[in-house]
Amino acid sequence: MPTVRKIINDPVYGFITIDHPLILQIISHPVYQRLRNIHQMAFAHLVYPGAVHSRLHHSLGAYHLMCTALAELKSKGIEITAEEELGAKVAILLHDVGHGPFSHALENELVNGVSHEAISILLMRKLDQEMGGQLQTAIAIFTNQHPKKFLHQLVSGQLDVDRMDYLNRDSFFTGVAEGVIGYDRILKMLAVKDGKLLVEEKAIYSIEKFLVSRRLMYWQVYLHKTVLSAEMMLVKIIRRAKELIASGQSVIAASDELNFFLSSGGSAQNFNIHNPIEQHLETFCRLDDHDVMATIKNWNRYPDKILATLSRSLVERNLLKVKLQAEPFDESFLKAKTKEACEKLGITEKESAYFVFTGEASNTTYNPGDERINILFKDGTIKDISKVDNALIQHNLSGTVKKYYICYLRSS
Repeated sequence: MPTVRKIINDPVYGFITIDHPLILQIISHPVYQRLRNIHQMAFAHLVYPGAVHSRLHHSLGAYHLMCTALAELKSKGIEITAEEELGAKVAILLHDVGHGPFSHALENELVNGVSHEAISILLMRKLDQEMGGQLQTAIAIFTNQHPKKFLHQLVSGQLDVDRMDYLNRDSFFTGVAEGVIGYDRILKMLAVKDGKLLVEEKAIYSIEKFLVSRRLMYWQVYLHKTVLSAEMMLVKIIRRAKELIASGQSVIAASDELNFFLSSGGSAQNFNIHNPIEQHLETFCRLDDHDVMATIKNWNRYPDKILATLSRSLVERNLLKVKLQAEPFDESFLKAKTKEACEKLGITEKESAYFVFTGEASNTTYNPGDERINILFKDGTIKDISKVDNALIQHNLSGTVKKYYICYLRSS
């Protein structure tokens, strides 16, 4: 196999090295290049103008961290074959390839009942066929079927390189310093025992900082009330368009691909391994953020008042007002805001649900019931980080934090 060496200049890590022809082949593939046109952080740029980086940026960063982690483990005598090393790198490179436009915001709106992880697996299998079966190990690692479980933990776990990169990268591009983590120290302290990923005792405080940073980034950035408002407005726009189409009205999107998913294509039966899915996968892979935003700009002038108002408001950043609190909102407050919306827009109470609605936002920083972060002590004992004496995580971060929100029209 011919040698390859490409250098990618990355603002977060400096230089990312591509040194295998299969990696270069995957990066050059249209399925992967499409990630350039999908924002990593959806509407976070409405609050933090610098947050316009893409899923491609993030996947390359996660690939770089995977390379570093594997090199560190190999230096400690952990047996990782060349095939396994390549498989882990391919798995993390493609871990987000199944994301659709605006990622999590529209995950269950355009394609119902199918997660982005499931679509990632389908696309990995498609690429595996195109590339002569070279992705078999990567697929096994991604789906946790590979015998060396620590490789999957590096791709998807509570301390994976995916989370390390998005915290670092999102912190960098938003300018929110609370998200900065000591990723280099954590990677240096990785260990493997009985086939499972561990962290050496010396990294306890770095792990706690990682978990604290994740919680802060969720409430300060990912679940920021303005971001929440914009994402929910986007969901309402798509749902209104689908409702109008279902009633027989002509609602045209800016691309044939988006038309397909708005009208009939976005259902689970079109995306399973038993049906011929090539047509739908290819259609899905031609969708990106540009299709959705160009469509919403066109809908600014649509005759339906609800669709036009929501679309114009999102484009002009005239967003619904959001309030967050620890307890559910009083029914009388909801009714008052509903009445205001009906009077202001001249719509029915049923239609006002597009402008006045409640919901929940929650975040669990560390879930001991999920795949655990285990600490390896000098005497060889292993403890879950939530069981470590005096660990911050034990008291503050292992529970779920839930907040209730209400979105409604601004008074002015």
